[in-house]
Amino acid sequence: MARHLHYGPARVPARGSPQGAIDALLERGLSACEIDFEGRFWMDYEFAEAFGGLAAEHDIALSVHAPIAGFMGHAERGKKLNMAVGMLDHSAGIAKAAGAELVVFHPGFLLGRTREDAIDSIVEQLGELRERLEGKERAVPFGIEVMGRVREIGSIDDVCEIASRLEWVRPVVDFAHMHATSDGAFLTEEPFVEALEQADAVIEPGAPFHIHFSDIQFANRNETKHLPYGEGTLRAEPLRAALTRFDRPATVISESPTAESTDEIKAILGA
Repeated sequence: MARHLHYGPARVPARGSPQGAIDALLERGLSACEIDFEGRFWMDYEFAEAFGGLAAEHDIALSVHAPIAGFMGHAERGKKLNMAVGMLDHSAGIAKAAGAELVVFHPGFLLGRTREDAIDSIVEQLGELRERLEGKERAVPFGIEVMGRVREIGSIDDVCEIASRLEWVRPVVDFAHMHATSDGAFLTEEPFVEALEQADAVIEPGAPFHIHFSDIQFANRNETKHLPYGEGTLRAEPLRAALTRFDRPATVISESPTAESTDEIKAILGA
């Protein structure tokens, strides 16, 4: 197994109180959690500080998933870019308050540009965002997620290229998305190893892999929806084997739609 493995869900399992959320994770033996802001910001700074403090006491690794609209690489400067910057800024503030490992965000879209031009735009706008965050003392690590759209920006090559140009940005390796865009090729250990090797080459020493995992339905090499474990063809055993090949800690986040699936994957990974 990876040098140290944290594992948990892509959603905070209870929103009533920080203690309730931690208790819900501990009851299932979970050691990671991604704070889910994809739809909206529902957690305030007070909740985040308390949640983060309790998580640290119990060695639960936290991350923050920024809102879907919080992406960089806008083709035009204006309202949408300003809104995205605000979302990522606020996500970073919550992440700092909670002591989260990183802020996960999506890479955006080609918007009619070449891949090279889109990546240059993402890197440029992330650099500007970083200056803003440094001024607010919330310059936390960011994680750019591998996406499940074969004709858009966001392949493992794309996100590793972006991460290689910004030392504070890490690739978020989403194996469900890569299984979809490869037309179901992640069936053995080797594709997992190859993807992790790419990520390993651009992540600073000692920092953990950040991995998203679930079973997945896809069509025409594009994701359609996350599935309960066992309903598709992506399996956790090759991931477990691949992680043993690296001397790097890992945080694996389950995006499974059911708690039972998250627990089943946990058992296979030995988390």
